[in-house]
Amino acid sequence: MSEETEPEAGSRLSAEEAVRAMLVTLPRLVSRAKRTPVPEQLRSLRLAPRHLSLLSCLIFDGPTSVKDLAARLEVAPTTVSLMVSDLQREGVVERRSDPDDRRRSIVSLTEDPTTRAAVDAWLASGATAWRKVFDDLSPQDRATFVRAIQRYEEAVAEAP
Repeated sequence: MSEETEPEAGSRLSAEEAVRAMLVTLPRLVSRAKRTPVPEQLRSLRLAPRHLSLLSCLIFDGPTSVKDLAARLEVAPTTVSLMVSDLQREGVVERRSDPDDRRRSIVSLTEDPTTRAAVDAWLASGATAWRKVFDDLSPQDRATFVRAIQRYEEAVAEAP
């Protein structure tokens, strides 16, 4: 970030200054994120950012149901089911019946070490960058930042 758009630590920004900084920074951020190389083992799968979100949930939260994944990703269960089918067909995730409720499916990352390592590698650069940022913030500042980004996403979705 340039000195022109980066506020100094502890400084205050007017709403207009903050808007300007975000309008300059977010497109660069998205562009860089899109250029994150997909590991060789996963390139043939045509994975999209939505798959990255689903895989992130499985890495951080462990095996879970399609219904719970849909709630976390804020999409319809049928959408998650289709993504899981795509990933299952390619050997990235596994879907098993819940032993406690046979009507329910539990989704997990594959146990294949090569595929798991490729998924971990794909997610690692983003996770490392976020940890670097969040380690310097207080828990309250982290929560404020996350809420602000979530509210921004909602506002963009509502825009005509």
